[in-house]
This record gives sequence, C-alpha cells and structure tokens, in this order.
Amino acid sequence: MKEWHLAAAILVAALIPCGWVCLRRSFAEGVVAVQLAGTIAALALLVLAEAEQREPFGDLAVVLAPLSFAGTLVFLRFLERMR
Repeated sequence: MKEWHLAAAILVAALIPCGWVCLRRSFAEGVVAVQLAGTIAALALLVLAEAEQREPFGDLAVVLAPLSFAGTLVFLRFLERMR
C-alpha cells in the first residue's frame, strides 16, 4: 500500500467523528460537522486521485468542495422557511 492510500484511509476514518457529531449534538454543531465532512471528503478524493494517478477523482474533488458548501446553505435556507 502506498503512502497516499494510507493518507486517504486516514481521511475517510476522520469522517466517523463528523457523523457522530451530526447524530448526537445540537443542530448548529451538526451543520459545522457536515461542512467539515465535505472538506475532508474532498481532500480524501484529492489524495486518492494522486494515489491512483486518475485525474477524474481530482476533478470530482474540485467540484465537491464548493457544492458541499452550497448544499449546506440551501439546506439551512430550507430549514429556516420551515420554522
């Protein structure tokens, strides 16, 4: 296993605490955890792209980063209207 694969596995494992915070903490802390999870997932895809020497994974990571932020804003806007 290459060092890049190990780094990608560590980043994927870092998503577990984010999921725990989303399930067990307050709404505001959960939103922050979702944002952090999106950033970690984008980084994991970039590391995986380097490990596998596949450019499409890198492209996916570049698209995922802004879309996760935009998706969170849309989700918060939707929840604001429901109150």
